[in-house]
Amino acid sequence: MNKSKKIKVALVGIGNCASSLVQGVSFYSKSENAGVGLMHHNFAGFNVSDIEFVAAFDVDKRKVGRDLAEAIFQEPNCAKKFQGVELLNIKVLKGYVLDGVAPHMQEYFIVDDEQKPVDIAQELHKSGAEMLISYLPVGSAEASRFYANEAIRAGVGFINAIPEFICSKPEWITKFKEKGIPCAGDDIKSQFGATILHRIITRFIADRGHKIDNTYQLNIGGNTDFLNMKDESRLASKRLSKTNAVTSILEEKEFGVRIGPSDYIPHLNDNKICYINVKGKQFGGLPFELDIKLSVEDSPNSAGVMVDVIRAMRVAIDRGISGNLEAISAYYFKSPEVQYRDDIARTMVEDFINFK
Repeated sequence: MNKSKKIKVALVGIGNCASSLVQGVSFYSKSENAGVGLMHHNFAGFNVSDIEFVAAFDVDKRKVGRDLAEAIFQEPNCAKKFQGVELLNIKVLKGYVLDGVAPHMQEYFIVDDEQKPVDIAQELHKSGAEMLISYLPVGSAEASRFYANEAIRAGVGFINAIPEFICSKPEWITKFKEKGIPCAGDDIKSQFGATILHRIITRFIADRGHKIDNTYQLNIGGNTDFLNMKDESRLASKRLSKTNAVTSILEEKEFGVRIGPSDYIPHLNDNKICYINVKGKQFGGLPFELDIKLSVEDSPNSAGVMVDVIRAMRVAIDRGISGNLEAISAYYFKSPEVQYRDDIARTMVEDFINFK
C-alpha cells in the first residue's frame, strides 16, 4: 500500500479538459469550496485536494516547456478560467504526435519539429506518477494505444477519457492485469451532460411503459474538440460511443436513433449546447414528443467526473486491484466493458468505496 496521501497524476493532452481539471484541484484545495459541485467530497478517504500533478505531455509548441499551470491557459484552449493556479514546477514535456493531430487541425495545434519527444515511460517512472490520464483528441487511435502501452511499460494505471476502445477490450484488460495495474474507460461521461441526461430520460420513458419510436441528440460547441470532429473519419468512434451509451441500457432497441456532435460554432468557445428529441407512443397508442435543451460549460463537466475516477484509481492501486475497474468504468464512462443502468452502476461505486 502506498503510504502517501497524495495521488500522483500524469496527463497527456493539455487541452481544455486538462485545464478544468488542474483548475478544479486548486479550487477544491480551498476549504470554502469543498461542497460545491462534487459527487463525492470524500472518496474512500481521499479529497480532491489530495490530487497532485507530477508529469504532463503535449505536442503544441505553445505548451511544451511551460509550467503546467501556465500551459493550461495557452491557445487554442478556451475553457473558462474559474481558478488561478500557482506554478506547479511541472514542465510540459514533448510527446509523440502520431495520429494525434488531424490534417485540418495543423494550424490550431502547432507542432515544432525542433522540439524532440521524450521517453514517456521513463518520464512517468521518474515523476513517480501512479496513473496516466489520456486527454488526446478524438480520433487518435494510434496515439491512444501508444500511450496505453507506455503506461503499461511504466507500470502505472491508465485512464482513457476519449472514445478509443481500450479499457473496454478483453485483450487490453489482460495486458493491464498481467502487469498488475488498473485501468478505467472508455470515453468519460460528463457530470451533467447530454449522454447522462439522454440515458436517464429514455430509460425513464421506457420504465413508464411508453414506446420510443425515434430519438436524436444534437450537440454544438466552439472548442477544439468540436473543430476536430468536423472530420467525419475522426468522429466515428465518438458517434458509436455516444449512441451505445444510450441504446445499450434499453430492452427495446429497434427504434430510430441519431446521436453525435453536429457543428462547430467558434464563438461558443467551451460552451456546449445539446438538443434532445424523443418521439413515441403512450397509452392507447397516442403520440408524445419531448424536446430538451441543455447548455453547459463542457470541460468542467468532464473534470467533475475525473476527480472521482482519479481517486478510485488510487484506491484500486492501494488495494492491489488490477485490470478494468468494472464499477468505475460502468458509472463514469460512456463505453465500459459492461453497461449497467446508472442507478445500478452508482450502487456498484458505493460498494467499491466501502470495499464490499
